[in-house]
Amino acid sequence: MMLRWLILFLLMAGAAGVGAWMLAGGTSGTSATPEPPQSIDLAEGEELYQEYCASCHGSVLEGQAGWRSAGEDGILPAPPHDETGHTWHHPDSVLFDYTKLGGKKTLAKQGVDFQSGMPGFGDELTDAQIWNILAFIKSTWPDRQREVQAARSEAEQQKRGD
Repeated sequence: MMLRWLILFLLMAGAAGVGAWMLAGGTSGTSATPEPPQSIDLAEGEELYQEYCASCHGSVLEGQAGWRSAGEDGILPAPPHDETGHTWHHPDSVLFDYTKLGGKKTLAKQGVDFQSGMPGFGDELTDAQIWNILAFIKSTWPDRQREVQAARSEAEQQKRGD
């Protein structure tokens, strides 16, 4: 159990999670993550965030208390999406796939057995709506976090040959 928790923490916390994703190929399996639409609607993203995400991740992106420690069920509480969390440590494809497919399915495609509390929203939200939510989240970050996250997304795109 301790080893499982350690692996889980490394995958979910910051650069270690990004490193594991990159070592695993940096993609979401056989299909590529769709590109963001040409036009982003931040107002819609904020509205959808409040409707679909805020109940777990907080209305001001603060996450749940104790988000770095798994509960008795082995599931980590929802992390913050503000600059104090690790969301900005991940490239766009990871954020998109995690939102669309859910945590368990996204990591299973990489060969990682992970019990995630993050459901997939692909049956409820369009790809464009998911991109709008992610754009809203990113719009709240300070410049440094936005720049780091954008650089990681760009590096992953280059690695995939996009």
